[in-house]
Amino acid sequence: MSLRERPRADTSLQIPPQRAADTAPTHGAVMTTTAGMLVAVLRIATGFVFLWAFLDKTFGWGYATTAERAWINGGSPTEGFLSGVEVGPFAGTLRSWAGAGWADWLFMLGLAGIGVAVLLGVGLRISAFAGTAMMLLMWAAEWPPDRVTEAGEPSMSTNPLIEYHIVYALVLIVLAAVYAGNTWGLGRRWADLRLVRRHHWLR
Repeated sequence: MSLRERPRADTSLQIPPQRAADTAPTHGAVMTTTAGMLVAVLRIATGFVFLWAFLDKTFGWGYATTAERAWINGGSPTEGFLSGVEVGPFAGTLRSWAGAGWADWLFMLGLAGIGVAVLLGVGLRISAFAGTAMMLLMWAAEWPPDRVTEAGEPSMSTNPLIEYHIVYALVLIVLAAVYAGNTWGLGRRWADLRLVRRHHWLR
């Protein structure tokens, strides 16, 4: 067969790469596989932060909490932090909560529940809500907007608005929003439970 007789390729149905990408069906924002794995790493790390705080305060492993002040040995997880609140409009109220049984239980249940749920990738919406409430209370206890304490000493605040409690809250919200439990977690299995399908807020 000569070159003149060679059939030409039919290009009438071919779509340029640019147009093909534009016309491809989309179903909302989609994360790449790499992004999903990175978010999963962030989720696991965040969950471990909360769970470690619970374990250290419970058993007194000698990091933030000594064995003598461990919860299982009669120590109070909230007394040390709340009794030292010396800044902000809620200082008096927060100091009155220091060492209260209900405050200890709520704080420790929050740390444990958020830590386990985020590590496993389940109940991320509930974790985001509970974690945000906890972080806002702790932010209020440190009250970064004030430069000095009630005693007139420097508060050592480094940023009047955004500090690590706010960052943790935002991370929890983002993890829930992007279904971070679906990668390296039990998010899909959790979502398939009959109770969760009936009550979407449990996701």
